[in-house]
This record gives sequence, structure tokens and C-alpha cells, in this order.
Amino acid sequence: MATAGTNLSAYDKTTIPNAKDFRFGIVVSEWNPEITEGLFQGAFDALKDCGAVNDNIVRWNVPGSFELIYGCKRMTQSYDMLDAVIAIGNVIQGETKHFDFVCDGVTQGIKDLNVLGDIPVIFCVLTDNNKQQSIDRSGGIHGNKGTEAAIAAIQMAQLRKESKF
Repeated sequence: MATAGTNLSAYDKTTIPNAKDFRFGIVVSEWNPEITEGLFQGAFDALKDCGAVNDNIVRWNVPGSFELIYGCKRMTQSYDMLDAVIAIGNVIQGETKHFDFVCDGVTQGIKDLNVLGDIPVIFCVLTDNNKQQSIDRSGGIHGNKGTEAAIAAIQMAQLRKESKF
């Protein structure tokens, strides 16, 4: 397991750009809210810890993980001044192939937004075999993937700023 022995919340703040001048969007799936709210809190807290201002963090909710693609697309189109968007969701393996279709669709959709758009969209969708694995990665024993996504969003916002023509 890739996260075994890893704390997803660990970062060295001295190596992260200050986020005070960046604007972030966060699109959160309402499916499995006990997981996605933990991921959101991890992302929000890390953004704030690195200097982001409350007024520069926009949150939208969507019904499920598959809807994250549309939500992120619309958010990048609606807010001209966003520097990065974080897509937060959770898909847990069930008894059918639905899991595979949703995971693949969301992954490819977020990838497409990054390839075709100008605003980085950070993939923070847990795709676990069971609920305990999701709990462990949304504020549990492995830390919080939301925190990791926020740090990636700050780094990508800085890269975007530095690479403007």
C-alpha cells in the first residue's frame, strides 16, 4: 500500500510558497460526507496554515464524485482569478463495476481539465477498498489527503504564476 507508514499531512512549511495572494476553489462531493468533510477540513486548514485568506477560498458542493468534473470545470470558468482548484471526493469499492467506471471517469475528467485548461485542478479523490481505508486517509492514522492536496494546489498556483508569459 502506497500510504503505509506515510503521514499525508506532513509538510515542511518553509518549503511551501506563501499562499496569501492566491485564490483557491474547492469542489466537494456530498457522497460519503464523513470522509469528504474530513478531506475538506484538511485542505482548508493547510491552505490557511500556509497564508491563504478566508475570502480567497471558494467552496462549491456537488452530489457525487462523478459530478466533480463538471463542478471544477464551471468553477474554473466562473472565477477568473482562481489560481488552483481542488476536487474532493470519495469512492469506496462495492460489489459491482460501478466503482471502476466512476474512478476511471473522474480520473480522466480531472486529467482533461488539466490538459485543456489554464487553472490547475488537484485530484483529491480517495478510491479505497473499504470505508476504514478512507477514514485512515481523511484525518485518521495516515493523516489527511486533503492536506496533501492543498500543498499541491499552492505549489501548482506558484508554478502557474511563474510560468505566465
